[in-house]
Amino acid sequence: MKSTITSRGQTVIPAEIPRRFKLNPTKKLEWIVDQDGIRVVPIVEDPINAFRGRGKGGSVERLLHDRKQDRMRE
Repeated sequence: MKSTITSRGQTVIPAEIPRRFKLNPTKKLEWIVDQDGIRVVPIVEDPINAFRGRGKGGSVERLLHDRKQDRMRE
C-alpha cells in the first residue's frame, strides 16, 4: 500500500488500514522512528492495555528511553 505526502506534510491512510485496525477519525497515531525506518502505531486509549505484554525484557528501560526522547523533542 502506498500514499503520497502533500506539500503540507499530510497523507491519506489507504482504506484497508482503517477497516482492518478499526481506526476512526478520533483515533490518534504514534509515529516511531528507529534504525529500521518509520512505523505508525495506533495509540491504545487504555494505558494499561497499551503497556500489557511489554513487561518482559527491559520494559522499564524502554519506557525511560522513550520519555527521554520525548523530552528532547520538546
